[in-house]
Amino acid sequence: MPIPRNVIVTGAAQGLGKGIAEAFAALGDKVVVVDRYGEGSERTAAAIGGDAVALDISDAAAVESAVARIVARHGRIDVLVNNAGVVGGGGTVVDLDIALLDLTYQVNVRGTWLMSQAVGKRMIAQGKGAIVNVSSIGGRQPTPGMGHYECTKAAVDAITRSTAIEMAPHGIRANAVAPGPVITPLTAGFAAHPEARAAWEKRIPLATIAEVEQIAPAVVFLASDAASHITGVSLAIDGGQLLA
Repeated sequence: MPIPRNVIVTGAAQGLGKGIAEAFAALGDKVVVVDRYGEGSERTAAAIGGDAVALDISDAAAVESAVARIVARHGRIDVLVNNAGVVGGGGTVVDLDIALLDLTYQVNVRGTWLMSQAVGKRMIAQGKGAIVNVSSIGGRQPTPGMGHYECTKAAVDAITRSTAIEMAPHGIRANAVAPGPVITPLTAGFAAHPEARAAWEKRIPLATIAEVEQIAPAVVFLASDAASHITGVSLAIDGGQLLA
């Protein structure tokens, strides 16, 4: 029987992060639900028998302190899933409120880097570990008005590759999943409008927007021993949108 792993999932209070946390818990893993919204992380953790940590992943000192506490409590970290991310709104390159660009960078890029740094140090000491980042096909295929978000996801792909090449000698793998649009509480509003949903689905050869249950298994796979010879990959899960 597989030995339960200790898994950190950021941004796991709801949506895709919650689905990923549930998928690991279903395998018997101990999941640490990290989210800046403490009540939400506690609810998710209680539902899956996990642990909850309230954390702003863009705060370097807070990240280091939280990871130290997690290691002290659980002994080791086997898997890190950097899922936390924000969109915050939209705007063209010439019109975007720079405060929105800064916010998106702070969470999506800085937060991913800080978590990878703090957890990666512990994984190097262990001599083993797996990191899975949640990117987006937006890092490869632009949508007007979404450049601020898409450039951060291109950066996440770059972080994934750098982490993979630097940590491979220590027995640590780093990969990413790159979904297209996914139905979550954050996208439910737009998805509820038939015209808006139909317009997006026209861009997808498989003609449907993904559900959380279609993304989470890929994260679990990339973190598993079944993917032991895969590192530095950003796996598109987009219904073929990049083909269009």
